[in-house]
Amino acid sequence: MGRIVGRVQALALALGAPGLFLLTFLDSSFLSLPEIADLLVILMVTRHKARLVLYVVSATLGSIGGCLLLYFLGRKGGEALVRKRFHSASVDKAMATFRRYGIMAVLIPSVLPPPAPFKIFVILAGLADISATRFTTAIAVGRGVRYLVLGLLAAWYGDRAMAFIRANGATMSFVVVGLLTLGFVGYLLSSKARTRKRR
Repeated sequence: MGRIVGRVQALALALGAPGLFLLTFLDSSFLSLPEIADLLVILMVTRHKARLVLYVVSATLGSIGGCLLLYFLGRKGGEALVRKRFHSASVDKAMATFRRYGIMAVLIPSVLPPPAPFKIFVILAGLADISATRFTTAIAVGRGVRYLVLGLLAAWYGDRAMAFIRANGATMSFVVVGLLTLGFVGYLLSSKARTRKRR
């Protein structure tokens, strides 16, 4: 497996933005390549700071594509597929999270770094009948924010960015999740206020 990961990483580096798209697509769908996508975003931005936006967009789009593949598999394969792939207790907990928090159950895990579970929430989003538009928006926001933060840290800290993330990753994740949650709550409150005005 280590050789395959090494080859995929080397190919992604050689191809640049398209390679990053491919790697994040694979990581978000069939393969598990923990931290490889994050490392590549940092490495590529460190080498070419002017391409920060290009790399962030490529990584985000690749991740959206891979997640959509799992989402539609979850929607088509249903509960039997999910319970084959994941422990039954984990599935029950994740479904309970979806019922309680809705789309935030996808948005928050999409921001968190490995080893936080993510793919189970992607598959269950399809099973829970979350709309494809809402699902795609949540992944775009979550992964977009994650890769943008990584890109900015790479631009500011260069090669030391990964060391900074390892030392402060948990704190950064809580801050980003907190900000996203506040933004989501603000959106819900403003939507309710607009609905009341129309009445």
